[in-house]
This record gives sequence, C-alpha cells and structure tokens, in this order.
Amino acid sequence: MTTETKSGESRTRVRGAGLAAVRGLALALVALPGAVLCFVLSAVSIVLIPIGVGIVTTPWVLTGVRAFADWRRVLAAEWGGVRIPSSYREIPKDANPWGRTFGMLGDPATWRDLRWLPVDMTAGFLTALLPAALFLYPLEGFALAAGLWRILADSMDGAYWYGFVPVTGQASAFGAAALALALLVVARIVNPRLLKVHFQLTRAFLAPRQGELAERVRVLTETRRDAVDTSAAELRRIERDLHDGAQARLVAMGMDLGTVEAFLDKDPEKARHLLAQARRNSAEALTELRDLVRGIHPPVLAERGLGDAVRALALRLPISTEVDVDLDGRAGAPVESAAYFAVSEVLTNAVKHSGADRIWIDLHEVKDDAGTLRITVTDNGRGGARIGAGSGLTGVERRLGTFDGVLAVSSPEGGPTMVTMEIPCA
Repeated sequence: MTTETKSGESRTRVRGAGLAAVRGLALALVALPGAVLCFVLSAVSIVLIPIGVGIVTTPWVLTGVRAFADWRRVLAAEWGGVRIPSSYREIPKDANPWGRTFGMLGDPATWRDLRWLPVDMTAGFLTALLPAALFLYPLEGFALAAGLWRILADSMDGAYWYGFVPVTGQASAFGAAALALALLVVARIVNPRLLKVHFQLTRAFLAPRQGELAERVRVLTETRRDAVDTSAAELRRIERDLHDGAQARLVAMGMDLGTVEAFLDKDPEKARHLLAQARRNSAEALTELRDLVRGIHPPVLAERGLGDAVRALALRLPISTEVDVDLDGRAGAPVESAAYFAVSEVLTNAVKHSGADRIWIDLHEVKDDAGTLRITVTDNGRGGARIGAGSGLTGVERRLGTFDGVLAVSSPEGGPTMVTMEIPCA
C-alpha cells in the first residue's frame, strides 16, 4: 500500500469520525427534547382518556409519535445503515375519534414506540452524545498545551484537571495534549461504531419482535392481493385500450381498403382519398400501439436502464426537473419497472396537484446488505400530499410493497414535498 493511499484512508477515517460526532451531537440536541415532549404528551393524553379529552387528543399525539419514530428510522438507515421496519396497522380513514384512539392503542407498534421513548431520552441520548464528546474533548487538551493553562492557573487555586492529568505547568499541559491525541485516535476508530450502536439500540426497541412472523404474513398476504388486483386492472386497461384504439383503427383501415377495391376502376379519385385515409389510420394505430407498449414497459427502460428512463421521463415534463443518478449497475427488470412507474406516478401527482415550478429527482444505491435502491422526488410546491388522500400515493405504496419496498412522504402545508421510495434489490 502506497503512502498516498494510507494518507487518504487516514483522512477518510478522521472525516468519518468528525461526521459521526456532528451527527451524534445533532441527535442528542434534537432527539432528547423530542423524545421528552412525545413521552409527556402521550402519557398525559392517555391519562385523560377516561374523562373524554384523551379520546380527541390521543390520535393526534400518537400520530406525532409515529412521525418522530419514522424520522428516526430514516436517520438510522441513512446515517447508520440500520434498517428498522415500520409495521403500524392501518386505521380506516372514516374511523371516529373513539375508533382511531383504541385502534392505535391496540396496535403493538404503538407500545413499542412508547417503551422506546424513555430509553431514547436516557441511553439513546448518551450513546448519541458520546461520539461528539470523544471528538470535541481533545480540543480542550490541545488548547491547554497552546497556553490556555496559564489563564486557568490564574483563575484557580489548585491544579486544573484534564481527564486524569493535573495541569500545573507547561510540561503537564503537554501531557494533557498527549491524552487529547490518544482520545482523538480512539474517536477516529470507534465514533462510527458508537453511532451505529445508538441506532441498533433504537432498532432493539422499535423493530417488531413477538408476532413479527404473523404480522409479516399479514402484510405479504395484503401485498399479494393488491398485486393481483393491480395486475388484473392493468390487463383490463390494456384490453380496453386495444379495443377502443388500435383495434378500431385497424378495422376501419380494413374497411377502407375493401372500399378501395370497389372504387379502384370506377372512381380512382375516391380510391386515392380512401388510401390516404387508410394510411393515416395505420399511422395512428401504430402510434397508439407504441404508446400502449410504452405504458407496459418503456423501451428505453429495457435498453438503457432506470437512470436513463427516468431522465427521459423528466424531459417530457412541463416543469423544470433535475435528475441525479448514482447507480453502480442495474437491478432486476421487475424492480426497475416498479421503480419507474412509481416515479412516474409521483411526478404526475407533482405536475397535477403541487403547483411547483421545480422538481428534483435523486436515484442512488444504498450500500447495505439489501442493496437498497433509494429514490427521492422533491418539489417546491404547496405541499399537503398524503398517502391515502386520493393522490395516487396509495397505489405507489402497494406497488413498492410487492417488492418489500417502503414509501415515506414529507409534505407540510406550504411545501416542500419530499417523497422517498426504497426497494431492496438483493
């Protein structure tokens, strides 16, 4: 291994340790108050159920808890490569407050969330803060060696302790710097692992355990039924499009050609007109067949792959769209097809409903055991998109669910809207 390679690896490790420290500090500062707020509001709301107030407030509070937990699932996947499945039971849209409250409280995933919150505000806080402490505390040791010890010595009667090193002079300040350097070496090695421990602790409490197999079977049964229904609906659409489009034009073209035979000798001008009409019908039938084939499986997807197919899709949009693709290879054809049509549906929603004037599409492969394909579609529109709100996102969720994929939507009122899709490709 060359010196340049070793130096590059060393810089990469230092950057990794620093990034883990920054992320850990951000988690500690944001997650602690978030976990405390969610736990307190949940406890108060559940206690108020017997007097009726909690019937109204509990669904809203638990929805917020689920959003907080889902956010942490996303961070666990993106920052730690730790996938935490979300297995909340679906609540009927027309359920009354009573049904929503006890439907959520009857969901084992709700109680996993509530058990996780106290752990997150204690052990989770410490495991998130430790990488930051290991990376930042050495700065004090270096500052002592640079002369800070003189200022501290003037303000303190005894020695200033840095770790287990009493700093009383320049020599002991250099000892503090040596300890700081050792801590920095330790941070470079263990910081990314410590952050992953934090996310593994989160997974230990949020991931389903008892009843996981039954829940998995239920989800797969629903997914299979949805896939069969979707396939049947697609076949009916193809049959209808063929019957009403290309087939009708081909029948008309055959009739025109039959008439041409009758008028070829008696009225050549009429025959020439009918031939031109038959030519137009054949061209239109060919165009409709090409559109139909493109709707089943776009040729560019089969020939060039998902990245170029999405770029071609973006070029046809009336909105300025940027596409960023970082894929090492190609996924299986069914996965690429599902991803393509999912992106197509999300873009159609954005064009029709968001009022956006700019869209960003990002496709990249997550370096994890599942070889996850992650697609993010962001627009700067008005927001308010919801799964199950008649926006077509429910169909996207079902399409991805066939491949054990997930769909996450962040769309506050006023925008922006971010739709994230993940599909395991291994």
